[in-house]
Amino acid sequence: MAEVRVERTEDGFQAVNGRGARVAIGDGDTEGAFTPVELLLAALGGCELVTVEPLTAQRGHRMARLAATVQAEKVETSRLGTITVTYDVELPEGDDKAEGVLKAVAKRVHERYCTVGNALKEPMKVDQIV
Repeated sequence: MAEVRVERTEDGFQAVNGRGARVAIGDGDTEGAFTPVELLLAALGGCELVTVEPLTAQRGHRMARLAATVQAEKVETSRLGTITVTYDVELPEGDDKAEGVLKAVAKRVHERYCTVGNALKEPMKVDQIV
């Protein structure tokens, strides 16, 4: 089971996991903090990259640089439009097969293996207990 605790702090909010990692959360004006939407986008980009990286490396193609920019616009109050993940990659020097392997792996990860992406694509039940 995945679990985080979100709590109010003296200067905003934070998410804390069981391993002690902390992420500051705030509104769009809060310095040094992510908005909840930014965290959602980071979760999607992170999910794809941490899944793609070991799969390409296991195939002998470790990218010199592997990053992604994840963007979405609000199309209505409390509603996002299409989310776009744009990869920023530097292929390993002299590796003619790396690009093809990366594209194939990234496509499979995006379509099937990224848990965050799958959660965003399919209707999910979200319960609240107050």
